[in-house]
Amino acid sequence: MTDDPVLRFDGVSKSFGTVRALSEVSAAIPSGSVVAVIGPNGSGKTTLIRILVGDLAATSGAVSYEGPDADRPIGYLPQDPTFRPGFTAAETLSFYSSLVDGSGPEPLLDRVGLGAAADRNVEALSGGMRQLLGIAQATVGDPPLVVLDEPASGLDPNMSANVFETAAEMAGAGTTVLLSSHDMTLVEETADSVLVLARGTVPAAGTVEELRAAFDADSLRGVLNAVVEDTEQVAVVGGDR
Repeated sequence: MTDDPVLRFDGVSKSFGTVRALSEVSAAIPSGSVVAVIGPNGSGKTTLIRILVGDLAATSGAVSYEGPDADRPIGYLPQDPTFRPGFTAAETLSFYSSLVDGSGPEPLLDRVGLGAAADRNVEALSGGMRQLLGIAQATVGDPPLVVLDEPASGLDPNMSANVFETAAEMAGAGTTVLLSSHDMTLVEETADSVLVLARGTVPAAGTVEELRAAFDADSLRGVLNAVVEDTEQVAVVGGDR
């Protein structure tokens, strides 16, 4: 991990009609690290991620990619990846590779542990294997930044751990990984730094150790509970005014 950011966002806000999903969110994502975005349902995690990858326009604020030049600066795994049925895992990755650099699918499949499933049709893959295929798709072209929205959602504990281990290995090889997750244990074990979202804001950010110390908590779940409670109390006070 280095102090040089690969992505920076400043004052990002997003409204859907009268509903404000994000409010003045700012952070810098350091290179070569695993950065986790955590928060309760409805806190704005997916909205923020979609804005950062360019899938959704912010109402205000700025997002700037500051990483190295690349044909594909940012790879993206949405929360519910879908692949066209009737094609094998290898054929699916070959298609995505043809859009970027034309590389073969084998290294990508091996990277996520799907080498043995190369000739299996995507509809025959388990949910966990499809998630891993989605991560492989997100790494096509070796983007400096890979963004994963709830990559372990709906997976069994072993497959969830495999997904996070893959993210850690990618960061160890120099790729920055930004992911969202509700699995506090895996985030605690894997993330180099954490952004806590609550009610569309980032009231806390730092390493797991820094956050534990700041909120006098013995776990990341305790940190999240404390942040959410503090944020809700502020919202109630503001509403009384």
